[in-house]
Amino acid sequence: MTQTIEQQWAQCQTILADNLTSSAYQTWFAPIVPLQFAEGVLVLQVKSQFVAEYIEENYIPLLSAAIYRVFGQGTRLEYRVLIDSTSGAATNLPSANSMQQPDNRQLIAGNQRQISHFDSQLNALYTFDSFIAGEPNKLARTAGMAIAKQPGATAFNPLFIYGGSGVGKTHLANAIGNQARLFNPNLRVLYVSANTFKLQYTSAAKNNQIPDFLNFYQSVDVLIVDDIQYFAGLKGTQDTFFHIFNYLQQSRKQLILTSDRPPIELKDIEERLLTRFKWGLAAEITRPDYMLRKNILLSKMRRDGITLDEQIVDFIAQNVKDSVRDLEGVLASLLAHSTLTDREIDMPLAEKVVSHIVAIQPRVITVNDVVKAVASYYSLPEKAITAQNRARDITHARHVAIYLSKQLTGNSLTEIGFKMGRRTHATVLHSVSLINEQLEFDAVLRQHIAQLTSALKA
Repeated sequence: MTQTIEQQWAQCQTILADNLTSSAYQTWFAPIVPLQFAEGVLVLQVKSQFVAEYIEENYIPLLSAAIYRVFGQGTRLEYRVLIDSTSGAATNLPSANSMQQPDNRQLIAGNQRQISHFDSQLNALYTFDSFIAGEPNKLARTAGMAIAKQPGATAFNPLFIYGGSGVGKTHLANAIGNQARLFNPNLRVLYVSANTFKLQYTSAAKNNQIPDFLNFYQSVDVLIVDDIQYFAGLKGTQDTFFHIFNYLQQSRKQLILTSDRPPIELKDIEERLLTRFKWGLAAEITRPDYMLRKNILLSKMRRDGITLDEQIVDFIAQNVKDSVRDLEGVLASLLAHSTLTDREIDMPLAEKVVSHIVAIQPRVITVNDVVKAVASYYSLPEKAITAQNRARDITHARHVAIYLSKQLTGNSLTEIGFKMGRRTHATVLHSVSLINEQLEFDAVLRQHIAQLTSALKA
């Protein structure tokens, strides 16, 4: 008995449903209507040109395999797009793909699903491994790792990451998406900038394709929108994003947003959106401190095979303070200068390159700065550090202050001793030697020294 085109297309739909996620199948293939199969050409009616183009870009290998299996090898595909529902005017769009012989092993039955191609727009280089952890990004990074394991199932939905330019917001947002896909490759993760979303919305509105636009974004499992502040003043864009946000949130899908400022400081954004931005976690990434800047430099040096003297690394970390991008720029410039001029990377070259990127302002650390920082760190009065008090905790803090003064100030041992309560040269030397010995085996002390050094150099 000869099957009707509807019955044959139903078989194709069964194959597609078995090889796609439910949301992908319902969004792109369930609404398709088979119109005609004649002379080896299958005509399928789709809702818009947007749908046809999206299927062509993302699902044509799978669709080809299904059509060949049911309608026969060599079947050609055309899409019929309704232009005017009142008059019934329509246009046919031939498939741009040649529908080559498929590997039918791609097709699987039952509840096992093939991972369909989905262009996430993620930057594969932005991972947690390349995102250097530090105090300035600790909260955002920790929340991001939790989200990557269970998108939509944590209290951090949405995750609103904010901070100045170049502190790593985009890197972290992409890292979450990449890690989530490693844990679950079948997730539909999408990264999009606010400007790109705006342009897509404008195009969809102009071409009467808003339903398709909404269907696409509502099919995403993890939606990352970068620089959300650029939605300011765009009522139509905000209205549409509001509906997408609500749908994804209610469906326990994950939203990750980045901005250059916290929600409370966003201007010309509808209150109903601002309220939703505050539902989850707002995590700030501050500018990198000295220790994080130094670790970022060391990481990028290892990545690029660059070797620099510690003095040069210290100099860059002390002076390039505001942006990770600036740190990358300094390394790239140093490498270029060294390669093109066949010159070793030395301090004069480092000073020249850094001066072209930031204004070098020598940071003078005084003994008083050290005393103040140590007293605050150990929750002690500043006067106790320089007094003759010999209580154990105060004595330890004094040793640390003397050690750091020797490392970070330009004062002599005699000058340090005088400013530390008129102590002798020998007393200062004893404190420095004592801390040096303890640093060899005391990991906690090493951490204290590192944190204090970072705070004083920041």
